[in-house]
Amino acid sequence: MTLATEAPAALVVAAFANIPEVDAVALAGSKVAGSADEQSDLDFYVYARAPVTMADRGAIATRFATRREVGNDFWEPGDEWIDRQSGCQIDVMYRTPVWIEEHLDRVLVRHEASVGYSTCFWHNVLHSTPLFDRSGWYRDLQASAERPYPQPLRRAIIAKNHPILRQALSSYLAQIERAVQRSDSVSIQHRVTALLASYFDILFAINELPHPGEKRLLQVAATRCTKTPLNMETQINTVLGTTAWPTTPAVVEHINALLDSLDALLVNEDLVPIG
Repeated sequence: MTLATEAPAALVVAAFANIPEVDAVALAGSKVAGSADEQSDLDFYVYARAPVTMADRGAIATRFATRREVGNDFWEPGDEWIDRQSGCQIDVMYRTPVWIEEHLDRVLVRHEASVGYSTCFWHNVLHSTPLFDRSGWYRDLQASAERPYPQPLRRAIIAKNHPILRQALSSYLAQIERAVQRSDSVSIQHRVTALLASYFDILFAINELPHPGEKRLLQVAATRCTKTPLNMETQINTVLGTTAWPTTPAVVEHINALLDSLDALLVNEDLVPIG
């Protein structure tokens, strides 16, 4: 964090620490990772045994905000505001300890994959900074998350995401081909995005890295993954450049080239059968 954001972070954390139900407050995102820019916000994760009341949430936001939105429960329960002192956007997400423990058990114990973003919550816990930890619970949670990448999880992610790239009858590529035939550019964009979500889930599994989330994926993969498909950056940028008319029909050819390179890497790593 910079000096401009340290003060609002400390004040926000102190406000939540005064609520007895709150067990921990962690800061994550680009401010912690050191990759922040002028568009970056402060991402707080408030872990509480019982729901923080809307009255308390509203009072905290009002105390610090020039503009506030309380109850933005579109993805996770959360609030957002613009900090009066620094002008920084504050994002607060509310979780229970049981909820995050279950997400970690799903990947680290049961080795269950998702369609895209399988290990994002694991990455979130590993790469967050606890700013308040009432009983040491969050410290223990992070310690339990510090373990080698499970090989059964690696294979489960590939088994879940690889067939739907282009092998299955309703694969992303099959859907994109139909969308091209219909001149449905919106569907093409939607399915290419989904295909890339599974592509990156596979790529981070190959490299035994928890998935970092949806931002700067190509940059993160290029700098942190030691095993990447041949010409990955060029191929992805080519695919993205052919998703709009009048170049849309070429997207199928370029996706096949992208997936050919991924398959070659998977075969080389003995993670899918040859042929």
